[in-house]
Amino acid sequence: MAPQNRSGRHDLTSMAFMAARHDGPMRAVVQRVDGASVVVDGEVTGEIAGEGLCVLVGVTHEDTKEKAAQLARKLWSIRMLADERSCSDIDAPLLVISQFTLYGDARKGRRPTWHAAAPGDVAEPLVDEVVAQLRSLGATVATGRFGAQMRVSLTNDGPFTVLVEI
Repeated sequence: MAPQNRSGRHDLTSMAFMAARHDGPMRAVVQRVDGASVVVDGEVTGEIAGEGLCVLVGVTHEDTKEKAAQLARKLWSIRMLADERSCSDIDAPLLVISQFTLYGDARKGRRPTWHAAAPGDVAEPLVDEVVAQLRSLGATVATGRFGAQMRVSLTNDGPFTVLVEI
């Protein structure tokens, strides 16, 4: 999770994608890409080349290892690539990045809240589980760094972006 300022609020520059739900599903924004990378402190921590998926994963309080495994299976088999193929069909890589702001709630006021996002000690092992499950299925997976300020670059192919909830 991002560092807090003196007022206890999180210092963030990202906008929330969806309204928050405390008991909602594990959430991923999945983008078909022609290459993507993530940089932390000037160092590339993850990169994929060519056709693949860039996946932003959000975790809420009620998510489980079972949901993480289910999300991994969905990501590996979803037919979002060219000619309605999946990563498993053509061994396309995935770049998986934790993104707690997917559970931001901007319905009230001018500043999003993050109450529905799981705390780091809950979210990090579940994002790691998604990655581990993908790798156990045979996927090539690159990652960001949990909790870090990341710079993500990608070429969205289409554009083609889907919200997946498990």
